[in-house]
Amino acid sequence: MQHFPDPLAREQPLSPRDIVRSGLCIGCGSCVADVPGAAMRFDEHGLLKPDGPSDWYRERTADFARRCPFSPAAANEDAIALSRFPHAQVADGKVGRFDGAYVGHVAEEEFRANGSSGGMVTWVAAELLRTGRIDAVAHVAPANPANDGRFFRYGISRTVEELGNGAKSRYYPIELSEVLREIRAVPGRYAVVGVPCFIKAIHLLRRSDPIIAERVTHTLGLFCGHMKSARFVESFAWQLGQELERVRAVDYRIKDAGRPANWYRAHLTMEDGSAAAQDWWHLVDGDWGAGFFQASACNFCDDVVAETADIAFGDAWVEPYSSDGRGTNVVVVRSPDLHRMVEEARAAGRLELTPVDAAFIEQTQAAGFRQRREGLAYRLTWWRRGVRPRKRLAPSAGGLPWRRKLVYRMRAHIAAWSHRMAAVAHRTGRPAIYTRWGRWALTVYQALTYSRGPMGEWLDRVEKRLGDRAA
Repeated sequence: MQHFPDPLAREQPLSPRDIVRSGLCIGCGSCVADVPGAAMRFDEHGLLKPDGPSDWYRERTADFARRCPFSPAAANEDAIALSRFPHAQVADGKVGRFDGAYVGHVAEEEFRANGSSGGMVTWVAAELLRTGRIDAVAHVAPANPANDGRFFRYGISRTVEELGNGAKSRYYPIELSEVLREIRAVPGRYAVVGVPCFIKAIHLLRRSDPIIAERVTHTLGLFCGHMKSARFVESFAWQLGQELERVRAVDYRIKDAGRPANWYRAHLTMEDGSAAAQDWWHLVDGDWGAGFFQASACNFCDDVVAETADIAFGDAWVEPYSSDGRGTNVVVVRSPDLHRMVEEARAAGRLELTPVDAAFIEQTQAAGFRQRREGLAYRLTWWRRGVRPRKRLAPSAGGLPWRRKLVYRMRAHIAAWSHRMAAVAHRTGRPAIYTRWGRWALTVYQALTYSRGPMGEWLDRVEKRLGDRAA
């Protein structure tokens, strides 16, 4: 594979400790996969962080700096995509390079019914196995918390039947180190499914590790809003009146064909087989955009649609698709081979997909792009913590209205303080410490963002007065 250098990358030796202390570690596990004695472990906030020999953890090296997806010395998404897909069209600075884009769902078997959305992620992975393009898929699947201490983890499936266990969305910390070790140990052709920063980490690793470069032949990306901490599940348990120790399974998005797809419903399965469920809008942290339990590194991500993946998938968050409870995908294809595979399945009636353009893809992820473009540029203006992120846009307030600045400030406040308040609630055994703070934070956020409640009406009046004065 030809490598195109990133002219903006800084040759800056860094250590895992530098990245963690700067709040830029996303917990992907790439850095510990080939280090004896190192592993990813949960911190006090339920986020995965590298842990290992002191000399490795503190040693600054150029190799680590080039492999960490949030390092300023790593190649950015544009350089990686140019290397991977040099002949793909470039639409703009949001969707990146691509061969084709679609909206729709899987028409055959139970793929759509069993997935959170239109079933396309599992279908593509299964088709790669079925056609012999790959031998195995690395993807996230449920784990038994009573044995593993976690609800989800990466695993490797070698059959379509095994693959079905990994369908649906997982808003939970996971890491790649275990499957990377297995890929190194067991020859074969592998596909990896992951969020944008994980797919980027795979490509950065492929540049320095010939075994990974040879064996990871396909990457399947998932559009991403942000990563949640493990405390999100504990918050579900608190608010549903359950004990976390009794929870054996969690479903973040129960599918109901009779309800709009964007009406999320959380579902917990208990050790005795009973269940508890609640619609997200009744939860204090159920507004996704508010950023409860968001990983710090997500404040400095500029890739919404997995720009470096061979194919990427998201939800069609525009009408009439968002009201269809059966689920609908948007798909961005960058690999010519996968583009042919998708087109052949469309022609055979196996996929119900309609071609769309980059503008449509952007529309379906409009809120995510505002957060990762306008919001990111503003957040970069106040960043003062350790290693400075290097992104594809410059720090700028850009004439941002004062109220919009407050929205971004409030999101950052919620992202940081939700971890701290939940940690206190966990240590003291008093969930109300978190839930009462969460209700207050959500009230302020929704007043700022949506003009809800008396506070929102007051802010509208202030905004109008200031606008009248400026005029």
